[in-house]
Amino acid sequence: MVTNLPAEAKAKWVKYSDAKTPEEKLKALQEFLSAIPKHKGTENLVQWVRRRMAELREEIEERKAKKVGGGGPSFFIEKEGVAQILILGMPSSGKSSILSMLTNAKPQISDTPFTTKFPVPGMLAYEDIQFQLVEAPAVVKGISEGAIWWGSRVLGLARNADALMIVIDLSNEPLHQLETIVHELSEVGIYVMKPRGYAVIEKSKAYQNVRVINLGKLVNCTLDDVRKLLESYRIYNALVKIYGEVTLEDVERSIFENVTYKPTIILANKSDLLDPKTLSELVESIKVRYPSIPVIATSAKTGYGLSDVPRHLFKILNIIRIYAKEPNNELPSPKPLVLKEGATVMDAVKNLRSELLQYFKYARIWGPSAKYPGERVGLEHRLMDGDVIEVHTRIKAI
Repeated sequence: MVTNLPAEAKAKWVKYSDAKTPEEKLKALQEFLSAIPKHKGTENLVQWVRRRMAELREEIEERKAKKVGGGGPSFFIEKEGVAQILILGMPSSGKSSILSMLTNAKPQISDTPFTTKFPVPGMLAYEDIQFQLVEAPAVVKGISEGAIWWGSRVLGLARNADALMIVIDLSNEPLHQLETIVHELSEVGIYVMKPRGYAVIEKSKAYQNVRVINLGKLVNCTLDDVRKLLESYRIYNALVKIYGEVTLEDVERSIFENVTYKPTIILANKSDLLDPKTLSELVESIKVRYPSIPVIATSAKTGYGLSDVPRHLFKILNIIRIYAKEPNNELPSPKPLVLKEGATVMDAVKNLRSELLQYFKYARIWGPSAKYPGERVGLEHRLMDGDVIEVHTRIKAI
């Protein structure tokens, strides 16, 4: 059911939305919480508010500590390579060993739980591109509710990453580990399997009103219902994107939480500790529970299965590599343009040099998407991984 907040509570939510500093946001949330009627329909909202308040308190304390002590290790990791993949796992699952085996990173490896206190990055090569792997501190039950001080920061890293790599210890209740991690992520609106449906709200004064892009299906409500709901929260300028089957409750949740889907792979680690039959049964049980997520049996001790990781990451990210070639040059650039699957010649031209579009005449394509080598195509031609593109314009120099 929609929470049916009274006008007073919605007004206090607007105050929170308009707040600039963590201190202002915390105060506004305290007022908002006091105005929320307490009933079954608001339980999740109350839980979210309390969690957000805890995050703000942490942020305020961290800023104070930095002012006094001049800073320290940071949880922010600047993205490098074509994508950032966050490594998540429970204590002693083997995250550090896997990061060390796959990349140039030198994390501290120990049998002692909670050895990793701050994120550790490393670069993983796949053919002619690189992924950035980032090992996060351990996940435990309740991190979405503040059970451990780094919990909100780890979840923030997961939200910021392009994809997730969940590492589970096959020798220690692997399904329970996996379900715990997936649950903690979903509690803050991060899904590892595509949800039935979700909405994304982009608020901006650039939009003249509430505009809805229906990329899925509204269930038991209309576009007008969506607009009225947002306007009741004083949201008058926004773009709402509907993915999958979405109810009015889903739209309301997206007002409070940033719901997102993250492509994920599962590394079933410590396979060397199991006999082949048990290993096969465990991996199969994980695949049955999470059918849309690739599961790779690995061993950080022997290296088993780790060579398959880059290929699976490339696949779940839904990216393609396009190689630009100058007219009259025999060879294309060895450094690819990395675009989303389904990208067109127009996307490639924009990536190369956006001003080329106004002078665009045609492109020639060599590779999987071409009917024949050097096929002449227009801007709407869909590209495929490994294509070579040569752009021709109406004038020789721009």
